[in-house]
Amino acid sequence: MNVEKLPLGKLQTNAYLVWEDPEEAVLIDPGDEAERLFSWVEGAGVRPVAVLLTHAHFDHVGAVGGAVERWGLPVYLHPQALPVYRRAAASAARWGFEIPQPPEEPLVMLAEGDLDAGPGFRVLHLPGHCPGHVGFYNEAAGAIFSGDVLFAGGVGRWDIPSADRAVLAATIRKLFGLPPQTVVYPGHGPATRLEVERETNAYVRQWLGESS
Repeated sequence: MNVEKLPLGKLQTNAYLVWEDPEEAVLIDPGDEAERLFSWVEGAGVRPVAVLLTHAHFDHVGAVGGAVERWGLPVYLHPQALPVYRRAAASAARWGFEIPQPPEEPLVMLAEGDLDAGPGFRVLHLPGHCPGHVGFYNEAAGAIFSGDVLFAGGVGRWDIPSADRAVLAATIRKLFGLPPQTVVYPGHGPATRLEVERETNAYVRQWLGESS
């Protein structure tokens, strides 16, 4: 599995380009700076076939409209993420940012289980930071795209609207049911491994010690 990362926007949200077949690449969380995104994808020499969203916070969807317009891509997201998706531009404005409102079509609703786009992904429902948050797990590659659930040294915020600490803690416990050597590609910052976070991440250590 080939993975390229490009941090975009003022919040440096990681966009990922992932493929095994260069004619069937997927674009995960295209957060901002559409023109930079276009140059990056086209410079990689692959053909994107879908946008996959881990969740719909504004810093993860700012270039979705550009990607849809340029390449005619379907956008995959969880149905519980739709209310957040539909108010993305308004939410950005409340935080002092500006993004184009992402398009309502063509949307494809995600459910937990195997995914028909991308290199053998399984969708995992990972709520707590944002409604409808998912991760994209590739068992063969031993990797998960975790969005804003887990970072190197941290976890997603729960002090924002629609977030919930207890739900996020349960999600962390679910995530750590994956093999410990699993590589984590987060929504911000560098990649890590579950085994590293189990040993060094204070939130993880606390929440794995709590009963479910």
